[in-house]
Amino acid sequence: MLVRGAVLTVVLLGLVAFSVLLAKVTLTPSPASEDLVTANLRPGRSLRQYAEDYTFLAACKQAGGNLLLGVPFGLLLPFFVPRRLRMIRTTLLTAVAMAVVELIQGALVEGRAFDVDDVILNTAGALLGYFVLGRRISHRYYTYTDASGSPGPSAEKPEAEPKRAPGPAARTKAARTKAAPTKAAATKAARTKAGQRDRPKPAASAPAKKRGARTGRTDGAASGGRRATGSGAVRSLFDRLRGR
Repeated sequence: MLVRGAVLTVVLLGLVAFSVLLAKVTLTPSPASEDLVTANLRPGRSLRQYAEDYTFLAACKQAGGNLLLGVPFGLLLPFFVPRRLRMIRTTLLTAVAMAVVELIQGALVEGRAFDVDDVILNTAGALLGYFVLGRRISHRYYTYTDASGSPGPSAEKPEAEPKRAPGPAARTKAARTKAAPTKAAATKAARTKAGQRDRPKPAASAPAKKRGARTGRTDGAASGGRRATGSGAVRSLFDRLRGR
């Protein structure tokens, strides 16, 4: 945590110092050049003029000076830019900052004018500084902060997705799903009861029938024998009476 704070403090002081230097270089009036400079809104026009009308040293001074003005952006901005699309964001921030500076030059500073080629050269200088040194330094810084357990200033926390309440269709489906087993169970129970009511009683088996028939015959024969014995006794009694 202490190392992280120290690094960010140094980087912030570097940005402040660079901003002061940039303002001194670009926003200083130049009355001698008031009749010579004109606004340039066509990309490549000033670069062509450097190559055709300027000497080699003068052209290197103009183009190289604009490149060097953009290098600190590529070295310092990656410490404050989120990791995702870091190079693109650094480039866009540099282009926006230098465009604002050029607009202030053309509108408020005497002897200076807006030049789109200066913005292009400054942005190219920022990319140069980023690829040469800024990317390595910022990568080591983020690696150290991740290893120490303290995320860097550009760590993006994933947002938790809010839980969505089930819609009416989902609720209806859930209610149908819960009600379906109950209805099925009730229908099954009703069918089972109806089947038990309508089921015919089992018929007596053949051996049971035969047994019943035999038992009936035996009982009939016994009762017939009893009747015959009773009538014979009555007749013998009448014969005895007649013989006397």
